[in-house]
Amino acid sequence: MSDQENYMLKINNLRTSFFTPVGEVKALNNVTFAMKEGDVLGIVGESGSGKSVTSYSLLGLLAYPGKIVGGTIRFNGHEIEKKTEAEMRKIRGDEVSIIFQDPMTSLNPVYTVGNQIVEVIRLHTDKDAAAAQARAKELLELVGINEAEKRLKQYPHELSGGMRQRVMIAIALACEPKLLIADEPTTALDVTIQAQILELMIELKNKLGMSIIMITHDLGIVSNMCEKIAVMYAGKILEYGTVDEIFYTPRHEYTKGLLRSIPNLMDREHKKLVPIEGTPVDMLKPPKGCPFAPRCESCMRICLEHMPEVVHFSDTHYSACWLNQKDEWTKESVEA
Repeated sequence: MSDQENYMLKINNLRTSFFTPVGEVKALNNVTFAMKEGDVLGIVGESGSGKSVTSYSLLGLLAYPGKIVGGTIRFNGHEIEKKTEAEMRKIRGDEVSIIFQDPMTSLNPVYTVGNQIVEVIRLHTDKDAAAAQARAKELLELVGINEAEKRLKQYPHELSGGMRQRVMIAIALACEPKLLIADEPTTALDVTIQAQILELMIELKNKLGMSIIMITHDLGIVSNMCEKIAVMYAGKILEYGTVDEIFYTPRHEYTKGLLRSIPNLMDREHKKLVPIEGTPVDMLKPPKGCPFAPRCESCMRICLEHMPEVVHFSDTHYSACWLNQKDEWTKESVEA
């Protein structure tokens, strides 16, 4: 990651906290990763792991009392953490866009679909009303919505869930951003529509040449869509690698636990799924060591007391787990 010029997005030691009446919630703790143009990155983990907070930090959409307290975000030549809200409004939608989880709550119910798409186009471009309307129709056709002229005049509640999600994608693509963030975009959809939406996103990525960050808890989605995966837990990236490295040579116990909880249709032995026991950590009082240690079957004393250093297994694969460093510690260090 030393060559800044090669990366469209570079996040380094990002720390984001929410300052609540009961204390500081350290939602992100030294998150680091980078992306080149055209990359597709999957960020996976349980609810509360920091996946969405990472994207909101990048977009400058942290709600009060959230605040970036450390680290840097370099995106397309911008120092995001130093930007004002007015400056971020010019970047959002134009250079980076997001598809939110639930289109029914993200779309405004009192405005037509056409009004909402046209508003984004006119806000970020110099198109007049007629040109913006034509572009809105073109976008609906691009995302596979039939009778686009009719749909522009309809309200969100008149569309199906799959159509609403396609409208959200159309809005996100209105200005052809360099980076598209998809925050669990298929959560509320049935599997057939989910497959169509994912296929659509890949087609648009190839057509427009944009990069994608796919935020999800479903490893099945990232296996089919993403090139690299960041596994997050309790505000940290515990493992990072290519799809093959994560699925075939996982090096963190949390990643292994996620993989064991996925049903395997090719398994003739019909093995039972193995859930990850326990509950996520209290982010108001995170453990001293590895955040996954209280739930880890292979937990050792040192895991509870000290956060392990990151170990690199290749140029693209690294993990932070004490089991990867067994040969490097002595008995005295374990007992310390």
